[in-house]
Amino acid sequence: MDGIKQIICIKWGTKFGPHYVNRLRAMIARNITPPFRLICFTDDASGLHPDVVVRPLPDFHYEAPRNTLGKWPKSRLWGDLGDIRGTVLFLDLDVVITGNLDDFFTFGDPADTVLATNPQTVKPFERLGQTSVYRMQVGRLAPLQRIFAADPQGVADKYRFEQRFVTRRAPGGVKFWPRGWVVHFRQHCVPPVPLRYWQEPRIPRGARIVIFAGSLNPPDAIAGRWSEDDIHRPPAEHLRAALDGRRREALGRHLRHYLRPTGWVDRLWRE
Repeated sequence: MDGIKQIICIKWGTKFGPHYVNRLRAMIARNITPPFRLICFTDDASGLHPDVVVRPLPDFHYEAPRNTLGKWPKSRLWGDLGDIRGTVLFLDLDVVITGNLDDFFTFGDPADTVLATNPQTVKPFERLGQTSVYRMQVGRLAPLQRIFAADPQGVADKYRFEQRFVTRRAPGGVKFWPRGWVVHFRQHCVPPVPLRYWQEPRIPRGARIVIFAGSLNPPDAIAGRWSEDDIHRPPAEHLRAALDGRRREALGRHLRHYLRPTGWVDRLWRE
């Protein structure tokens, strides 16, 4: 597909409905120089926009890790993708696109595996990749797929997250997007305490994609809640709840876990 920018995503199960894919397609279209195509690998194509290219989930027979964090089903995309070949940009379904995407296809060498930088590593001095936004040559990560398929739980126990496995073991190593292209909503957009009680989250200067790793997704940012099972309260009520028994977590976490409704997510995360 020379000249066509290829973006891929994966949807399995019921956590994300078709509107996540359709809004992703619309955000891409508003922020890219055509031609492009969005390919969705999924077990349920119902409700998807007709411009989304649908492909079945790639066959990958293994027993998924049971007691380990990480989005290991993404490993389905590391090997053969049928008629999809060449360079592809992978995007998680719950990202919000805030700037132009063209440079994600021209940065570095086409054969490079390029990841976002994960800001949440717990290991000192570890430079950990983030696979919410990454570029690869189709099939280049197939050796990782074979290693994982041979011992899924062992690999997951050793690396914990699939993005750590890719960061450390990708053939030829990995590169990282320039600083600031990809930002983490909680880490980079939400103001620090106590400013978050009266200031709305902001888009950092130069950010092109905002990722929503964890339990906070775009609908939560729009509603002003820290997770999907949370509720939004006005600042004073949230502070009162910290003292009158209406909190479900430690006092410090309750005070940190506050978010004002985010208007720019509502404006950008749409068809």
